Amino acid sequence: MKKIVREYGVLIAFALLFLVNGVRHADVVLTPEFIRNLFNQNATIGLMAVGMTFVILTAGIDLSVGSLMAFSAAAGVTLLNKQTGPETQSIALAVLATLGTGTLAGLANGLVIAYGRVIPFVTTLIGLLAFRSLAMELGDGGEIRVQSTQAFQRIGQEGIPIGNLVITWPILFWIAISLLGSFLLNRTVWGRHVIAVGANEKAARYSGVNVNKVKVAAYAFAGLCVGVAGLSQAARLNSVSSGQMGLYGELDAIAAVVLGGTSLQGGAGRLWGTFVGVLLLGLINNMMVVEGISPELRGAVKGLIILAAVLLQRGKTP
Repeated sequence: MKKIVREYGVLIAFALLFLVNGVRHADVVLTPEFIRNLFNQNATIGLMAVGMTFVILTAGIDLSVGSLMAFSAAAGVTLLNKQTGPETQSIALAVLATLGTGTLAGLANGLVIAYGRVIPFVTTLIGLLAFRSLAMELGDGGEIRVQSTQAFQRIGQEGIPIGNLVITWPILFWIAISLLGSFLLNRTVWGRHVIAVGANEKAARYSGVNVNKVKVAAYAFAGLCVGVAGLSQAARLNSVSSGQMGLYGELDAIAAVVLGGTSLQGGAGRLWGTFVGVLLLGLINNMMVVEGISPELRGAVKGLIILAAVLLQRGKTP
């Protein structure tokens, strides 16, 4: 029984919480719209959490993802607004700029950590400040609105219709990136090296693993995931709030990864757990709103949940 709880605790917690919500608020919770909205509202955090899983698996951390989300989105929308060519080409350039900015910034984090030998906490804390500052510079401290037609907004609001529901592109991006991450982690040499580096960096190095390259690739992949999140959010809102977009997103991403069973010490974790952890965190947020819990107390509730997850992990360690 203990093994089942250890392995599938996040799934059991999500199922129980969903059941409790379903019993208390059946007219709201037990509807296809609620499920779709749960996925849609948490897609950007889910995208960031996929990349964060790889970073934490290497025994690292990335505090810059929320700020980088705003910076990458601001870079893409700023470029889009400056384009005068065909709309399709302008949007394609904006998408590339957003994803490229996220990936290059993540790459920079990885290079400083791996080759500059600056600890991840300090490196990404600097990124948290710097990327937010750059986003606010691009937006003059305010909001950057998309000046083109509604074509860009379709990326965030449209998708594949299934019955009366539309499965939006951000949801599909999240699922696709999660599947890609799961494949990379479980089916590639790099994925095995990520786990090896997090479990015992010195042993991995002696085994011939290029530890620096593994770390750089993990942070670059995390940056790409953040870029996709920034693109999704900017398209959904048709704007970028340079000071608010992604604010505290790093905390939710880390919380989801921890809830999903990935060890903060590195070397152990799974992508499906992170996926369910994001949904669990989203369900908890919805539950607090429905139950009328004060917004001022919601952070404390989430903090206690994260603490419980960390204590549970500590209990697993011999």
